[in-house]
Amino acid sequence: MTAFLIENMAPIMFASLVVFLLLGYPVAFALAANGLMFAVLGMELGLFQENFLQAMPERVFGVMNNDTLLAIPFFTFMGLILERSGMAEDLLDTIGQLFGPIRGGLAYAVIFVGALLAATTGVVAASVISMGLISLPIMLRYGYDRRVASGVIAASGTLAQIIPPSLVLIVMADQLGRSVGDMYAGAFLPGIILAGLYAGYVFVLSVFFPKAVPALPRSARSITGFRLVARSVVVLVPPLFLIFLVLGTIFLGIATPTEGGAMGASGAILLALAKGRLNWTLMRQAIDSTAKLSSFVLFILIGARVFSLTFYGVDGHKWVEHLLVGLPGGAIGFLIVVNLLVFFLAFFLDFFELAFIIIPLLGPAASALGIDLIWFGVMLAVNMQTSFMHPPFGFSLFFLRSVAPTRAYKDRVTGKMTDPVTTGQIYWGSVPFVVIQLIMVSLVVAFPWIVTHYQSGHGPVDISTIEIAPPPAVDFGGAPAGGGFSTGAPPAFDSGAPPAPPAFDPGAAPKP
Repeated sequence: MTAFLIENMAPIMFASLVVFLLLGYPVAFALAANGLMFAVLGMELGLFQENFLQAMPERVFGVMNNDTLLAIPFFTFMGLILERSGMAEDLLDTIGQLFGPIRGGLAYAVIFVGALLAATTGVVAASVISMGLISLPIMLRYGYDRRVASGVIAASGTLAQIIPPSLVLIVMADQLGRSVGDMYAGAFLPGIILAGLYAGYVFVLSVFFPKAVPALPRSARSITGFRLVARSVVVLVPPLFLIFLVLGTIFLGIATPTEGGAMGASGAILLALAKGRLNWTLMRQAIDSTAKLSSFVLFILIGARVFSLTFYGVDGHKWVEHLLVGLPGGAIGFLIVVNLLVFFLAFFLDFFELAFIIIPLLGPAASALGIDLIWFGVMLAVNMQTSFMHPPFGFSLFFLRSVAPTRAYKDRVTGKMTDPVTTGQIYWGSVPFVVIQLIMVSLVVAFPWIVTHYQSGHGPVDISTIEIAPPPAVDFGGAPAGGGFSTGAPPAFDSGAPPAPPAFDPGAAPKP
């Protein structure tokens, strides 16, 4: 038994963590307890050196001293202020009127507003709850299929995970040791394409199942003509300004992601103040929720540090790397297995848990196979987005369930009784969008330029491929040593110094 434990300590430790999580223990404490328990066991078996534990205070201090993670409370606070300032309500009302005359118009409006909210709030819960409260009653009022309405709202809210300033991208960049700005730049286009795929699905429904996504009747369109255009411009300017204030300054290199988050939080306060909705109650609620979410992330990260320290101490990272690098098919086989693993783990774990537990184990193996870690991180972020949509544990589905009607009610506009939205309808409505998200994962794998386009062909130079050759020796007859030819003119050189080596061109392709 002892020999078996010594040979299989790493896989047993990982399996024990999965058992802890499935039993329902809080993730942060399950990680820390698992790490400490196996540290003691490893010391008893002579596999784990107790000196490793002396690095724990430094690791915890490193978490507390991490400037990158400061962006999380800034973006969370910004999203919560915007959610309570009424920006989502104004956007959905106006854009719904704009797209209302066409089939599926309300669904298009939800997707468009979901992408805008994702690029301003970065918080899935805020987007889903806002659109569920505002759009779902209107979609039910005018005859939308309940599965379609639920799926569109839940899926559009999850765009906040992949479109910057996403919180999961911040965590992903930190875990992979890459720049948050590069991760944002790489994820922006996949997020927009994913929103386009959602809209494409609604278009297909409007063609083949028009009754599922009807247009708004003329009586429901209260604003038309120039007034609608003017109101659309007025409503769109504040979020677009905020998007530029945050993402524009980051992409242009003017601000770091942390500074961009601080500017976004300040901009959100100014927008709420301009709307006359900024008060102490709103500020207190936003600060309280921000502190809770930031503490949640911090405790998980500290627990993950305890777990990873013991896991590395028993050579668990080598076990994972050898297991994944040795898969048949090389990099392609590795990507298939990793995506399947993350997809199925997403049934039980949310994106923070996946990012803190799985990504540190997968990153070294991906790097060993020569995979670009920015591309790898964005691909996994799209995959992990399904964790919000998986029945029965998808958080986006839970958020929508909390605001969807659970019993029949009398509509305040039409006066008719409206049937409730069942949990089964919410679950079935999410299935097509999970499939679309998996299609997006396949597109990222098949066309890496979707992520790496921002590099514009001038990625980092691999110094291991650079070869500096010595200059050819020259004799006094004018011919280079080792053959060659002479132009008939004597070479120009300083007899007191050797010939100068050729200038190094960093833009030139390295020699094989």
